[in-house]
Formats: sequence, C-alpha cells, structure tokens
Amino acid sequence: MAAAAAATWQPQEGGFKEICGLLEQQISPSSDKSQIWQQLQHYSQFPDFNNYLAFILARAEGKPVEVRQAAGLLLKNNLKTVFKSMPPINQEYIKAELLPCLGASDRQIRSTSGTIISVLVQLGGVLGWPELLHTLVKCLDSSDLTHMEGAMDALSKICEDIPQVLDAENPGSSERPIDVFLPRLLQLFQSPHATLRKLALGSVNQYIMLMPPVLYMSMDSYLQGLFVLANDPSSEVRKLVCSAFVQLIEVRPSFLEPHLRNVIEYMLQVNNDPDDEVSLEACEFWSAYCEAPLPPENLRAFLPRLIPVLLTNMAYAEDDESLLDAEEDGSLPDRDQDLKPRFHSSRFHGSDDAEDDDDDIVNIWNLRKCSAAALDIISNVFGDEILPTLMPFVQAKLSKLDDESWKEREAAVLALGAIAEGCINGLYPHLSEIVAFLIPLLDDKFPLIRSISCWTLSRFSKFIVQGIGHPEGHEQFEKVLTGLLRRILDNNKRVQEAACSAFATLEEVEAADELGPRLEIILQHLMCAFGKYQRRNLRIVYDAIGTLADAVGGELNQPKYLEILMPPLIAKWQQLSNSDKDLFPLLECFTSIAQALGSGFAQFSQPVFQRCLDIIHTQQLAKVDPATAGVQFDKEFVVCSLDLLSGLTEGLGSGIESLVSQSNLRDLLLQCCMDDGSDIRQSAFALLGDLARVCPIHLRPRLAEFLEVAAKQLNTPKLKETISVANNACWAIGELAIKVNQEISPVVMTVISCLVPILQHAEGLNKSLIENSAITLGRLASVCPELVSPHMEHFMQAWCIALAMIRDDIEKEDAFRGLCAMVKVNPSGALSSLVFLCRAIASWHEIRSEELHNDVSQVLLGYKQMLKNGAWEQCMSALEPPVKERLSKYKV
Repeated sequence: MAAAAAATWQPQEGGFKEICGLLEQQISPSSDKSQIWQQLQHYSQFPDFNNYLAFILARAEGKPVEVRQAAGLLLKNNLKTVFKSMPPINQEYIKAELLPCLGASDRQIRSTSGTIISVLVQLGGVLGWPELLHTLVKCLDSSDLTHMEGAMDALSKICEDIPQVLDAENPGSSERPIDVFLPRLLQLFQSPHATLRKLALGSVNQYIMLMPPVLYMSMDSYLQGLFVLANDPSSEVRKLVCSAFVQLIEVRPSFLEPHLRNVIEYMLQVNNDPDDEVSLEACEFWSAYCEAPLPPENLRAFLPRLIPVLLTNMAYAEDDESLLDAEEDGSLPDRDQDLKPRFHSSRFHGSDDAEDDDDDIVNIWNLRKCSAAALDIISNVFGDEILPTLMPFVQAKLSKLDDESWKEREAAVLALGAIAEGCINGLYPHLSEIVAFLIPLLDDKFPLIRSISCWTLSRFSKFIVQGIGHPEGHEQFEKVLTGLLRRILDNNKRVQEAACSAFATLEEVEAADELGPRLEIILQHLMCAFGKYQRRNLRIVYDAIGTLADAVGGELNQPKYLEILMPPLIAKWQQLSNSDKDLFPLLECFTSIAQALGSGFAQFSQPVFQRCLDIIHTQQLAKVDPATAGVQFDKEFVVCSLDLLSGLTEGLGSGIESLVSQSNLRDLLLQCCMDDGSDIRQSAFALLGDLARVCPIHLRPRLAEFLEVAAKQLNTPKLKETISVANNACWAIGELAIKVNQEISPVVMTVISCLVPILQHAEGLNKSLIENSAITLGRLASVCPELVSPHMEHFMQAWCIALAMIRDDIEKEDAFRGLCAMVKVNPSGALSSLVFLCRAIASWHEIRSEELHNDVSQVLLGYKQMLKNGAWEQCMSALEPPVKERLSKYKV
C-alpha cells in the first residue's frame, strides 16, 4: 500500500520551486514574515501541500539542509491539525517518505523526521503503521551507526511523548511493541557510542512509572545496566542513571532494597559530580528516599558524610542568577518580564482543607535549593540526631568573617533556616543565642546575607513570638521587628522582598497583641516602602499590609493610623486604570482593610464600591465584545472585584445597604452566578451569601432566579470538579432561607434532593461541603418543617452523622432548630436513626441559646416517653459512655 502510494504521487516542478522559494525566504532573517506566512497559508489549502513538504524534507538533496528542515517543521505543525482529515493516500505517502529519512546522512534531517514520526504516532498510534515498527527494529539491528542513531532518535521521542503507545496490546499478537524494543534498548547500554547509550537509557527510564511486564521481568538486567553506566564518561548518561534511581525509589523502592547500600554510596559520590546537572539529579535522591516507605536506618549511617556535602552545595554557585539580581538597585524600575504571574484564590466559606505552602524566596530550581530542601526533609525524618554532625560545620562557616567567605556564611544561615522545623527540640535551648546571632546579620554588608537572615528569622517566628512573655524575649522580639522594618526599607530588591515576606510571616503567628502598640511605626515603614518600591515588590507590600489588617483587625480603625495608611493607597487606586493588572493585589489589600475597619471603612466605601461594579460591568462586556469594551476579558478582574465587595459587605454590615439600593449590583451578581467560569461563580455565591445576611430585601426582586441557579450548582455530574462553587452556593441558600423564610418554599424540595445525596456519599467530598450541606438542610427544615419532615427517614442517619462533626456555633444552632422543628411535626421519621440523633446532640459542648437547649431537651424527653417496654433503655445501651454522659445535662 505504502509503496503504491509513493509511486502514484509526483510533485509538479512549478509547485516544488515556489514552495522551496518561500521556505528560503522564511528562514532569511531580513524577510517579511507575515507576508510569507499568508502565502504559505494560501498554499496549505491545496490537498497535496503536505506531500510537497514531505518530498522536500526527504528528497530535495540539492537544497540547503535549513530549507529541508524548515519544510519538515512546517509539516509537523500542519499534521497536528489536518492529518486525521487527509485523504488516506496522502497519509500513506507522507509516512512512506519519512521512514527512509531515519537513515539520512544529515543528523538534522534524521532528527526532524524523528520528531514528525513521534507526532504521527501521537495522532494515530503504532498498530496501524506496522512498517514503522519493522523499520525501527531493522535500523537498530543494523551495524550502521547512522541508521541506529536515526531510529533511536525517533524511538526516544515516542518513548518520551507517548510511552503508553508501545505498551498497548497488539490485536492478533501476544507481544506488545515494548516487548520487542526493550531487550534491544538494554543491549545498547553497552554501545561504544555515547549518543546511543544516552537515548537508550532515557527511553527505558520513561517506563519506570508505567512498569510494563517486560521491564518488571528484566529488572535485574536493567539494574546491572545502570551499575555499568554509573561511571560513564558522558555526564548526560550519568545524569540519566541518577534520574533512574530517583524514579525507582519513588515508585518501586522494593527493587532497590537489596542494592541500597551501593546505590546510596553511588549517589553520595555523584552528589559531588564535576557536572552540576548530574549533582542536582543525584541530590533529588535524598528527598525521594526520605519520602519512600523505606527504613531510615539505611540512610542513617551515611549522614555524617552526606550532611557536609549538602552544606557545601548550599553555597551560591558562581553562575547563580541570584548573584546578578543581588547587585540590582532598588530604584531601577522592574521590566514586565520580572513580574511573576500571580494567582488570586476565590473566596471560600467554611473549613478549608488546603494547607499553605511555605513561600520560599526562590524562583529557579538548582543544586543550592535542592540541597536545602534535602536537609529540611532529612531534619524532619531524623530530627535532633543530625545536630552533632551539622552544627560544627555551621559554626565553622559562620566564624569565617573575611569577605571572600561570605557565600559560606550565607549557606550556614540557610542551613539554620532549613532545619528550623525538624530540629526545633534540639535547637530550643539555644534559640535565643541563634536569634541574637542572626539579628546583626540583618545589617550585613552583603545583600544576600541580609535577605537569607530575614528568611531564617521568619522560620523561628513562632518561637520569637512565644518568648515575648519574659523580658529578654520581649527585647529580642523588639530587635527582630525593628530589624525587619529596617530591611523593608533596604535599597536592594531581594532584601526588600525577603524582609516583607518575613514580616508577613511574623504577623501571621498570633503576634497581633504585640503589633497593636507598634502599629504607628509599622505603618510608617510599610507606607514608606510603598512609596519607594518598584512594581514587583509593591505586591509584597500589599500582602504585608493586608496580613497586618487581618492580624490587628478593628485596632486599625483609629484616625492616626488611617491618616498614614489610606492616602497613599487611595492615590495609587486613582492612578491605576480599570484594566491594569497591578490593581489585583490592591483590590485584595482593600478587602482585608475593609474587613478589619468594619464601619470605619464607610468613609472610603462609595468610590471603592462603584469601581468594583464598573470593573465587573466592563469585563462582562469584554467577554462578548472586547472592541467596544476597550479591554480584553480577564476573569481575575471579576473575581477580585467580587471578593472586595464581599469584604465591604462583611465590614460595613447593614451599612452597605444604601450603596446596594442605588446600584445595579443585583443584576450584575446574578449574571456572575451564571458565568461559565467556576472561579467567578465561586466568588459570586460567596457575595450572594454575604448580602443575604445584611440586606436580603435588595435580592428579593430576583430571589427565585438566585435560588434556582444556586440549586443548580449542587446538582451537577461534575460536582467534584466544582466543589468550591457548590460549597459557597449551598451556604448562600442557607443564609437566604433564614432571612426570607416562607419565600424559599418553591425550591426547598429541589435543594433537599441535591443535599441528601451529598450527605449520603460523603466520602471523597471535602469537609466543608458536608458541613454546609448539613447546616443548609437544617435551615430549610427550620423555615419549612412541614415540607421537609415527610422525607426525614431517607436522610436522618447521614444528616446526624454530619451534624455531629460540626463545631459549636450560630450555624450549628440554626441546623438544630430545623431538627427540632421536624421532629415536632413527624416524630416517627427519626425513630430508626435515634442512636445517630443522640450522638449528634451529644456533639455539643454547650448550647448557648437557652431556647434551643430547652427544645433539644423536649425532643429527647418526647422519645423517652414514646418508647415503651425497655426500647428507650435499649437505645441508650447502644451509646458510648461519653455520649451518655453528655446527654445527662438534658435531664433524660
């Protein structure tokens, strides 16, 4: 078939020349790229255009290699979109032309062909292209280096991009393609040619995760091959050996267990490889080992040799980009490429399961950072037992005071920060000495020592704040705080960034009481930084101000503080346009300030409120008509504006009513609740719930629509993908229910029918959604008990299990009011779940509302009187002793 296809199509001389001419122009640096692009687009409408490209790549011997390669790259990009819709005869022609190229004399032609072959395999698999497998095997088995390299190049790209294709069942054969290739790849580990060794090893490594049966069975040969290649003269091969051991320890540690001592010994050796990339790959092994289900004992014996290696590698390398950055003057403006993308996480109501990652002051992964991460993990596994080995080295490095040794001093300070968590018990008796030692380093002449000292101090911030109770600790806290504030005003950008981040960490560890009395000086420093910083670090100041507002809350609401804080922020707010992305961190910062100031924010609220609406309106227009809107749609503007409106609503309470009543917020919000972006819906339902709490009257005209669209979020097959949206929608329905009472009745059963399955299949859903579902169900029941109670027995058990997990608060009270109301209407509905009902009641530490306490007592008493002939006692005997004890306060 392929041969026939190849025979039937021939290029026309004119077409061949024109396309070659265009490709020659395309690769010329002086040509008009857009015009050539248009002409190539014109040609691509001809059905055999890609045949010409394949012909030029494979057969245009007289043309420059660059032109043939350009034809190949254009062919690759075209095939991604048109291959499946091409006439089969053209598909076969292109495939047939590519295969001989694997043996082309020019390496670039071989490599380009290998890339195209990999794309074709991605599009159509290998089973429909038996000639490919046959050609690859034939080339690998030949003794011709050119053919072997060409085949290996293509095969390695297939293994890298779509390894599963070669591990697929082959209908009509017991063999999978990988069964044929693996023995040949292992054989090539012994090739005298470094390129073949590298490509073969890289290809096999791609299968560690998939672990096909043939690799499982050949594991001994593979490991033997790795040990043979371990000291290969090619650094690329050594790097791949390290990568193989790291992957094996992550996915199949049992294979390495018999050889662990040798592997660890080898990794220690190559962790000092002359090639940095090999050292980096080897260094990944230590973290992977500590996280693998292997006994730490095996590593323990090596720690005295490993720790000094890690510490040495934690010093800045000569070519580290940070060394250049560190020279940068804080008064130089940032370029656009200096600004990292930022992500705003939408508002979320409830107990959040996510943990914050430590913000490290790092960007690019390198040997220094990998070594510090390894030391951090080792300190968490082995704890204080690493200190006798580590600390003499750290102390020795810190005592070298000459300028040439600054990098060693810096690495020692980094090491102290890295072990701050894992070795805290052993360090504890010496912590005040350590902190006292670090404080003067904040004023070191080397900027990178100043910045790392900020970070390391922040790693001990919990201890620094705890020590405030006694005089020395109090004095130390003062010194750290004033030291960090001084560094916030450093002239070096790296130091500014580290100091602001460290200060934000200090604010977060319950230091609010201590920050209060120093608010004035803190604000003066932060606002001075605000005037001095360039764009990138401004974001970090916003964060520090927002974190400060979250920490000190209403204490910020004093005229002397607001006079320092607000004018510069408002000036910046007025200076930025509605489509400037520098507005995001400012919106977030205002959100925290509005919540902290409460009614004190009222004087600033009108322009802020109006601007949020304007931004949302512009973005909604940009979504359908960017030209009229004058901006490109960016959902982040909508999300940040909705969240700031939530912050305003939470801060101003019913004081926001006058703003809402004179605006079109209701209609904009409904549109956002129906948006196709889940982040926008998530923030919109958070705002809906916040507004329901303080001014439900302004939602009433469109109440039915709000309820309908909120209920829809709970009834979706993709619930797990949009769980945070469902969570906020569920919470908002509950908030609306207790405010509009009977008006909610038309949707009650729709919502209940969505909540019950969530409660019944709670595993795999997040804790917050379960809690909010249980509370909302209770709130609906308290408003419409006559509608909900007939269905009680379907959900009572699952509901009570969820209620028992909720901590005591107002929302839990609402849910139990619903429970009591339903039991009054339909007492028999809970009979079969009585044990679960008792456990839910016993989950209260104390019901603060006297009225609810009495209602709950009445429910228990009612069942006690209703259950005769020992049935009540039988129910009580099924309860655990602590549960019974807690029920005794209800006099049953």
